[in-house]
Amino acid sequence: MAPPLIQLKDIFLTFGGTPLLNGVELSVSQGERVCLIGRNGSGKSTLLKIVAGIVDNDKGSRFVQPGATVQYLPQEPDFSGFATTLAYVEAGMHDGDNHYQAQYLLEQLGLTGRENPENLSGGEARRTALARVLAPEPDILLLDEPTNHLDLTTIEWLEGELASRRCALVLISHDRRFLSNLSRSTAWLDRGQIRQIDRGFSAFEEWRDEVLAEEERDQHKLDRKIVNEEHWLRHGVSGRRKRNVKRLAGLHELRAQRREYRGAQGNATLAAAEAEKSGKLIFEAKNISRTYGDRKIVDDFSIRVQRGDRIGVVGPNGAGKTTMINMLTGAEPPDSGTVRFGANIEMATLDQHRESLNPKTTLAEALTGGRGDHVMVNGTPKHVVGYMKDFLFSQEQIRTPLEVLSGGERGRLMLARALAKPSNVLVLDEPTNDLDLETLDVLEEMLSDYPGTVILISHDRDFLDRVVTSVIVPEGNGKWMEYAGGYTDMLAQRGADLKREAKALVAEAKSNGSNAGAPKPASKRKMNFKDKHALETLPKTMDNLRSEIAKQQRHLDDPNLYAKDRKKFDTASAALSKAQKDLSDAEEQWLELEMLREEIESA
Repeated sequence: MAPPLIQLKDIFLTFGGTPLLNGVELSVSQGERVCLIGRNGSGKSTLLKIVAGIVDNDKGSRFVQPGATVQYLPQEPDFSGFATTLAYVEAGMHDGDNHYQAQYLLEQLGLTGRENPENLSGGEARRTALARVLAPEPDILLLDEPTNHLDLTTIEWLEGELASRRCALVLISHDRRFLSNLSRSTAWLDRGQIRQIDRGFSAFEEWRDEVLAEEERDQHKLDRKIVNEEHWLRHGVSGRRKRNVKRLAGLHELRAQRREYRGAQGNATLAAAEAEKSGKLIFEAKNISRTYGDRKIVDDFSIRVQRGDRIGVVGPNGAGKTTMINMLTGAEPPDSGTVRFGANIEMATLDQHRESLNPKTTLAEALTGGRGDHVMVNGTPKHVVGYMKDFLFSQEQIRTPLEVLSGGERGRLMLARALAKPSNVLVLDEPTNDLDLETLDVLEEMLSDYPGTVILISHDRDFLDRVVTSVIVPEGNGKWMEYAGGYTDMLAQRGADLKREAKALVAEAKSNGSNAGAPKPASKRKMNFKDKHALETLPKTMDNLRSEIAKQQRHLDDPNLYAKDRKKFDTASAALSKAQKDLSDAEEQWLELEMLREEIESA
């Protein structure tokens, strides 16, 4: 087995009375892919900071292989002191790193490098922070909730990027699909200690349930043994004093063991306050459109939503998901078209913008609106402490300011506020952000049992598959389409459509662009002169492009080029990017033509 790149031994850390970490052990070797799993508040982020060397532990040792480089992605990066996103990314690089990677990754992530960090959205900030940790190509990547605020296309790009790298990876995430696709080992942080298995996340939940069931059986046996020993103490003490003293000491030990046992944290009690039943029709949109400037956000979209539907809205950041929901729910009018609403609609909304809450406000004030010590739940007052406990907050947190809450705690708070209002339509914008897996399970069950209608924006593919009955996605240029089923079903349907479009384009290309109509039968297909010429000349073109890439890369390999000749650096970077794109396009064209040639010859 390869020696560890990083190793923690017997780590202890205490905040307040209860130990957060109690003898934690963790070892990560080269190329390992570890997902770090645990409940909100269990100490996952703190442990990752100890691995990164940012937080000091009370006891224990941390070892990092000499020469190994570590990059850590925090949940909330600090951009202070940086004028541009490129400057922030480059500040994370060292002598000998390829600075071209900084600009390249920013462009891959949809940024220019010229953005002012003070004006970044949540998604842009997360993409900038990702570029900073990926650019140096470290030996160890420590990622804390990397998919938060990312759209689906970026999440899938990140999956591919991480899968292609040979570095070790320690990953905290609530995204089941992301964890399953990337992890090969699972470290479960539970009640201050780590249990680890050499299997990825897909095996975790079954294994966790087995461990907890075995633990429950052991506690039941302990309770029975204590009952038996107490019965002996009352009725069976004999005259042999030495044996009695030893057995009584054993009873004291059993009681101490039972007293010191920390049971697993319970699950949140999520229940939406229900309003009167709505009409069968929730809303019907006909030919609605919305334009910002010259850009079409929604163009001629129609949909009919009925009671009990669960609608998911997905798409890249900036595609107009929130605009779409706002028009459908009446929050803002369309430029053209109509939206008709059904009878007796009572709507509750969960907004993803948690920063709208005053950070100095206490937890109790946020739930009660600053009025008294009761929360109105379904029109009935409930004491705030009892309502807090439903969402896994302790009584001691009643005066806790929101600024010190973790991301998961803020997520539960937003759910608590939204679900207290009586509703028969729930509109949820990114409800899964920062929630632990157990709370996600409870949220899924609650939404499945909810008798009303659910409309949600989410980038969690697994959550969409489990909850929604149809998915609305952008098709480009303001066009949106509704697909039946969950996210995976939508991919299957769209994938088939895209393949059919590709075949039509190939058929059109073979006819040299004339008489664009139905493709010719396979037995009569031929390669025209243009196709044959391209097939013969593309290999030489690709070789020339590879030479150009190597040439520009040699320029950029000079670590001092950026400092001594910025203009030359920019020119070489642009030339390299263009050559790489041209090479990719040429390879794709050659592959299509080669497949076409083989198909015709075998016909």
